[in-house]
Amino acid sequence: MLDLGLEGRTVLVTGATGAIGRAAARAFAEQGARVALAFRHHREAAEALAAELSGPDGGRAFAVPYALDDAASPRWVVAAVEEHWGGLDVLVAAARRRGARRDPHTRFEDVPEEHWRPLVADGFVPAMRTVQWAVAGMRKRGWGRIALVASPQAPDGAVDGEFHAVARAGLHGLVRGLAGEVGGDGVLINAVCPGPTSPDRPPTPPDRPPASPDRSPTTPEDIARALLFLCSAANGTVTGEALTLGGCR
Repeated sequence: MLDLGLEGRTVLVTGATGAIGRAAARAFAEQGARVALAFRHHREAAEALAAELSGPDGGRAFAVPYALDDAASPRWVVAAVEEHWGGLDVLVAAARRRGARRDPHTRFEDVPEEHWRPLVADGFVPAMRTVQWAVAGMRKRGWGRIALVASPQAPDGAVDGEFHAVARAGLHGLVRGLAGEVGGDGVLINAVCPGPTSPDRPPTPPDRPPASPDRSPTTPEDIARALLFLCSAANGTVTGEALTLGGCR
C-alpha cells in the first residue's frame, strides 16, 4: 500500500461542513492525520464531525469558527490550529459562499457591481488570506501542502457563470504564482477544480455502456481522494497545477 505519510500530520479543512469538506476531513482522518474543522454556520454539524473523527484519545479533531467575509478570520483560525497542535502541515481550502447566479436573460453589462463583486471575491480572496497565514509556518518547518478547491462548474461553462469563472481563474493564478516561491522551502500548492458533483453516483445499468469519463459527475469522495494525494508525502513534485475532475475545463 502506498504510504501517504500523513500519520500525525496536522490538517486544516475550511468549509468542513460542506459535502467536499466533510469527505476530505474523513479521508485525512482515516490516514491518521489530526484534522481541524473550520465552519461558519453549522457549529453542531462541525462538532459532531469532530467527535466522530477524534479517535480513542479524543484529541485528533476539533471544530473552529471561520468566516469568509471577516478579514481577520483566516489569521485567527490558522493561529488556533498552530497553538492547539504546535503547527499546521496541510491546508485544504474548501470554503466558499454559494452566490446566486444572475438571470440568464439578463445581459452581462446589466449586472450591477454589488451583485457580481461578492461572487468574484468570495471565490478566492478568503483562500488567499488563509494561504498567507498558513504558508509562513510551513516554510519555517520546511514542509507543507496546500490545496484550494474551486467551486463545481459545468464542463462547458454556463451562460450565467462568467463571474464564478473569474474567481476560479484567480485560484489558478494564486497556485501558479506562489508555487515557484515556496517550492524551495518544501511547500507544494495546487488547486482542484471539480466539475458537476453528485453526492451519490447511481450505478450504470448493465445494458448501458459506462458514461464518458470526461462527463461523469464526481462525488465528494472522488474529490477527497485527489486532495489526499496532492496533500500527502507521496506527492513530491506536483505543484502549481490545477487538477480538473469530472469534465471541468
